Amino acid sequence: MTNHNADWAVEADGLVKVFGQNRAVDGVDLRVKTGTVYGVLGPNGAGKTTTINMLATLMRPDGGTGRVFGYDVVRDPQIVRQLIGVTGQFASVDETLSATENLMIFARLLGLGRAEARAKQEELLERFGLAEAARRPLKDFSGGMRRRLDLAASLIAQPPLIFLDEPTTGLDPRTRGQMWDTIRELVATGSTVLLTTQYLDEADQLADRIAVIDRGKVVAEGTSDELKASVGASSLQLRLEHAADTADALTAIERMLGVRGTLSPEAARITAPMADPGRVADLLISLRESGIGVAELSVQKPTLDEVFLTITGKPATADENAESQKEEVHA
Repeated sequence: MTNHNADWAVEADGLVKVFGQNRAVDGVDLRVKTGTVYGVLGPNGAGKTTTINMLATLMRPDGGTGRVFGYDVVRDPQIVRQLIGVTGQFASVDETLSATENLMIFARLLGLGRAEARAKQEELLERFGLAEAARRPLKDFSGGMRRRLDLAASLIAQPPLIFLDEPTTGLDPRTRGQMWDTIRELVATGSTVLLTTQYLDEADQLADRIAVIDRGKVVAEGTSDELKASVGASSLQLRLEHAADTADALTAIERMLGVRGTLSPEAARITAPMADPGRVADLLISLRESGIGVAELSVQKPTLDEVFLTITGKPATADENAESQKEEVHA
């Protein structure tokens, strides 16, 4: 494996996948730096799963190229498969077997000896909080427990790159938080994670960089802060001690910041665009000198919801039409 690329875990250039008349993936470019979490954000049918399937050698691209640590996913699929772990949207484990039996089978299929497989199985069950339920059949497991077992199975060989395709879909908030902690731990111990999600808060919490995919194309890419900054400045929010000072405070905001403030519907809070953060201190001094008391002050960045709505024209949770959802059927 002399072709190993230490800088980039994933490189995709112009990836295309077509199903009939539907271009599920239409020229996707990605660069995933080694040792990071890279989020691919988009609604159902956007092309996320098909992109993962091509990069994981589960589906052949119709155009473009994909490389994992420098190895081409079409020319070197056997090498790529040794470098990756994949957890899809649906569990790949056998529900008629116990967690112990499932992990033992996966370990043996990956070439581990019996003693090594048993040790790895025990380590992963403990790591993912499944030791107490290890001998119960999976049909008695909750959805969160199955997802954790599926992720454990993908880590038996400790791959340097892990594809997680919507790993927390359908999980309760507590189990989602546990999965987030696990993902952070994977990166802290040397893995790279490519994560697809339709949850904006998940991408915001976990990803070092985010690609927004819509209708098979990457429509935006950057850090969470860069994406938020692309749709506008942060907002200054003030709550005054006395509502009677509202008109004077609005006048001061326009004079000092050069922008108009707006009142919340209940007139309890003033919000103003903050194009020049350096002038906020001047505003506060001016308000104090005028005897206007400020009970509360905060700075609110744009959210990823606003980013997605601005870029795509719809919320991130909106379903695509039936034609674009063909991607999920074929994937």
